[in-house]
Amino acid sequence: MSEIKKIGILTSGGDCSGLNVAISGVVKAATLKGWTVYGIHDGTEGLTERPLSYEILTLQNFSDTPWAKTAGSYLGSLNKGIKKDQLDDISSRFGQGVRELGLDAVIVLGGDGSMNVLKYYCEKAGIKMIGLPKTIDNDTPLTDFSIGFQTACQVCMEAVDNIDTTARSHHRAMIIEMMGRDAGHLALQSALAGYADICLIPEIPYTLEGIIKKLEAVKATGRTHAIIVVSEGIKDENGEVLSSAQNMVGEKVHGGIGDYLTNLLNEKYGGFQIRCTRLGHIQRSGHPVFADRIMASVFAAKAVELLAEGKTNVMIGVSHGEVTSYPLEEVVAAGTKSVDLNSSYIKAAKLLGMYIGEI
Repeated sequence: MSEIKKIGILTSGGDCSGLNVAISGVVKAATLKGWTVYGIHDGTEGLTERPLSYEILTLQNFSDTPWAKTAGSYLGSLNKGIKKDQLDDISSRFGQGVRELGLDAVIVLGGDGSMNVLKYYCEKAGIKMIGLPKTIDNDTPLTDFSIGFQTACQVCMEAVDNIDTTARSHHRAMIIEMMGRDAGHLALQSALAGYADICLIPEIPYTLEGIIKKLEAVKATGRTHAIIVVSEGIKDENGEVLSSAQNMVGEKVHGGIGDYLTNLLNEKYGGFQIRCTRLGHIQRSGHPVFADRIMASVFAAKAVELLAEGKTNVMIGVSHGEVTSYPLEEVVAAGTKSVDLNSSYIKAAKLLGMYIGEI
């Protein structure tokens, strides 16, 4: 018999499509076991701020509404970073909130940073934790895919398709800046799917000469437009960070590479007029695609199954098509997952003639 009676679920970090599928799945699976599910509002703040902010989730929350099929988080999320000297105080308040609600376990939907922080909080509180990876960046370690990534790729691919039409009409080279932080998964896979001519990601250095050479090659074929996809985490040619912006806790905020390259190329190269589009937070939108719906549902069911078996301190993931779990210690130790430079995606981009930097 399971000792679980009450569980909490929260979303932490940046939002994405598929979160509500996972939340709905947890509610369904847990309800069938007779558990009570507490939906914690606005990430950890629902447990660390006073008064506590939460609601008891039932099948009714999702059965009569379209919430499960929408992007964003039904519960709200938290993505403002935490200073190291705040950890002990916040973890203490987190533990108090857990005890006040009488929770036996917490299911966390988060990226690599959230897994690290929530692992610490839950250990201090003496409560079971299961992590479900979610991020449009797909940089959570060990798992092949995170919830939200494949929907974000769909949104970005469609943006490339749409921008391609105006590039063609005005005979321009269009730069499309995408999210991804320090990992290029979103930009690379979206560029491949959108037939981009150039894709720049943080993992691979580039040169202005390399970009111009590719644009000249495109023009030599008779084509009068080009598509350039860039990931927000790219630095300038000298390896310097472009943006000096910081979030509320002093962490760097990416962005600006698209405008930087636009100005530089318009100055150095006259073969195309260059324009830039920064996709921004639209990348977090979109109805979850098939792959994200399936993965989020299976992850949710697996999380409830593991808790019922007494398992804790693991993250659900997918490897070679099979859903599995990883100890949180291994997840934290692995760090951010970068693009594998020997991956099939990199090889395909090169074989298809895409300029992806000096590799």
